[in-house]
Amino acid sequence: MASDQAKATKRSKRGVPEGLWQRCPGCKRVIFGKEAEKRLGVCPECGHHFYLSAKDRINQLLDSGTFTEWDAHLRPTDPLEFRDKKAYVDRLQAEQKRTGLSDAAITGSGMIRARRVAIGVTDSAFIMGSMGSVVGERLARLVERATKDDLPVIIVSGSGGGARMHEGMLSLMQMAKVSAALARHDQHGGLFISVQTNPTMGGVAASFAALGDVVFAEPEALIGFAGPRTIEATIRVELPKGFQTSEFQLEHGFVDRIVPRNKLKSEIARVIDYCGK
Repeated sequence: MASDQAKATKRSKRGVPEGLWQRCPGCKRVIFGKEAEKRLGVCPECGHHFYLSAKDRINQLLDSGTFTEWDAHLRPTDPLEFRDKKAYVDRLQAEQKRTGLSDAAITGSGMIRARRVAIGVTDSAFIMGSMGSVVGERLARLVERATKDDLPVIIVSGSGGGARMHEGMLSLMQMAKVSAALARHDQHGGLFISVQTNPTMGGVAASFAALGDVVFAEPEALIGFAGPRTIEATIRVELPKGFQTSEFQLEHGFVDRIVPRNKLKSEIARVIDYCGK
């Protein structure tokens, strides 16, 4: 009997599977991961919108099985042989292995409620979604092809970084290149819907993310150029409550509508229909 009790004492305890529970950054409550996943990555308690990868956003927005990726063959290079704590080429390889992405943007075409669109999504998991030459080239080609094929353009921005410093001026020029492609798309009579998520910052916010014919934003997303802490430290003035959130931007006219994630697909389809595209 004593031997059986000793064996039971030594038996390892069953652990809780990793990822089963998670703490919400909004309300700080511990929530069941599957419940948040069922709600498209939204906290069931407070409505906080969790990070979503570019692939997950595409799966949520597009009709099942309709996505065709464009320009996946484009790969970043190291034109400046840049090095900070590590060589840029090593950083790229590490990010590609960690995220499964070749760079911070995925582009292609698909259907939203049976309406064909050209769609691009940036992902903050890859060097904070910063805009290198491949990101800019993929987005510019996306817009140019949409103009040629008379498709509405949807770009979902999730970029906490602006122009990618590792590529210097080659990165900075992508802001102008994508903006110029969007200007030609507009002149052609094309529709551009910009969706700003948390975060949409830096050169992305200062260029294509702000140029939509219609600009949607997810609730409580951080949207702006420099971050609030940087601005406050520079001008030494206390910033308004909620500064640079999507709600603040809506109040000041920089966003047209705040759309919860579970309604975004329907809202995009409604705008496409309203604009006759």
